[in-house]
Amino acid sequence: MNDKELKQNVNDVCFELMKTTGIIVPVDVLMSTGVLSKTDYENWRHGKVDYLERVCKVNLRKLSTLMHEIRAFASKNDLKPSWTYYHGWAKNKDAKLRFSKSGDESIERGYATHFISKQTLDTLKAVKNNETTE
Repeated sequence: MNDKELKQNVNDVCFELMKTTGIIVPVDVLMSTGVLSKTDYENWRHGKVDYLERVCKVNLRKLSTLMHEIRAFASKNDLKPSWTYYHGWAKNKDAKLRFSKSGDESIERGYATHFISKQTLDTLKAVKNNETTE
């Protein structure tokens, strides 16, 4: 897949996620674009893979392009960034998961940042407010 096709694919996936969930999660984009298999994602969450980039099916330059496109889409659509702590599943639940080989904080933060639409954020806040007042 060339860069133009990759960018179009990422934008299509981001648009669909916005329409269906109101939240863009980078690992969901990786899976939806075919860059990451669900099995590899689950193995990473269970601690069987030391960092997520190891099992992605494109090189680091393409991963960088993909992540840039996610941020560009989020910016164009006025989505709010929300950092998410990623920990393992099951026996690995206390481990903080690593996304990149380098462990560079800005790269890690990029993968762990979800983007939320204002409408979805307002809905989540309303639900939370209703739960606290009942």
